Amino acid sequence: GSDRHYRNPPGSSPGDRRHVAPTAKPADARRSFVDRMPRGVQPYLRLMRFDRPIGFWLLFWPCAFGLALGSAGEVWAWERVVWYGALFAVGAIAMRGAGCVWNDIADRDIDAKVARTRGRPLPSGAVSVTAAFVFLIALALTGLAVLLQFNRFAVLLGLASLVPVAVYPFMKRITHWPQAVLGIAFNWGALMGWAALHGGLELAPYLLFCGCVLWTIGYDTIYAHQDKEDDAIVGVKSTALMFGTATKPMLWLFYGGAIGCFVAACLMVRVHQAAYIGLAILAFQFAGQIVTVKLDNAASCLRVFRSNRDAGFILFLSLAAGAMLERSVMDQFGF
Repeated sequence: GSDRHYRNPPGSSPGDRRHVAPTAKPADARRSFVDRMPRGVQPYLRLMRFDRPIGFWLLFWPCAFGLALGSAGEVWAWERVVWYGALFAVGAIAMRGAGCVWNDIADRDIDAKVARTRGRPLPSGAVSVTAAFVFLIALALTGLAVLLQFNRFAVLLGLASLVPVAVYPFMKRITHWPQAVLGIAFNWGALMGWAALHGGLELAPYLLFCGCVLWTIGYDTIYAHQDKEDDAIVGVKSTALMFGTATKPMLWLFYGGAIGCFVAACLMVRVHQAAYIGLAILAFQFAGQIVTVKLDNAASCLRVFRSNRDAGFILFLSLAAGAMLERSVMDQFGF
């Protein structure tokens, strides 16, 4: 009848009994509305990182970027763009959750050895592997239901995204570039947003996608600096470990390359000059991240990482303003 129990985390020896609460939390967890949910529900919400909405934003923003860029210079019913945006928001929540569950299933043995992650639902024993797989299927079906609302090309493109999503959790075992694979998986929505409107792809969305991948490599390298000591002990790889003291110069390279790709994407389509003003503001925000982050301070890394929600908002406003103001100018002159 007790609400506490003993379970052996995956990878532990039979005699290694640990006292684990069903609502155990990661070491870096903050209080959130999840703490007020029923106790049986809390581990599943934490498994899909519902208490950490930054991941939902970072998955949703590229979809919104693709929609905004794809609407530039075109006569679209804005109701359609808003509807697609709502679908992408639901899909981002479901698929980010599914990605986190899959990642935790694959990494449960590693997570049990890392201080920041051993309190996650799977290594702590709050959720069984079987229950996690069932939850994963439910989230994936939700994402599929959303995907089927789009055109045939977008549906096929969305299904192709499952490849980088599936292989990402294993990349840290074989390469120092798991952040690049994450960038491909997390920013597929930049292509999806454009494809949802156009039923195909052109150079502009590819440039947008490349910029987003560079952006992700940058911010996830910052994030990975939280775990670099434990990662080195456990034997997993990351750009944080590979770059070491050269991380900040590399961040200038990645963030600078991202801005260059965003500018090139805007040049490929007709956008108002307001978009470039927004990109200049984004460049200052990126520079602020690099200058202020303390790579040997986990709290600083997490704070700067989370600021990329705001970076995404700046980029979306830039692209949306560029598209809408250009449309207004075209209408004014009868184009």
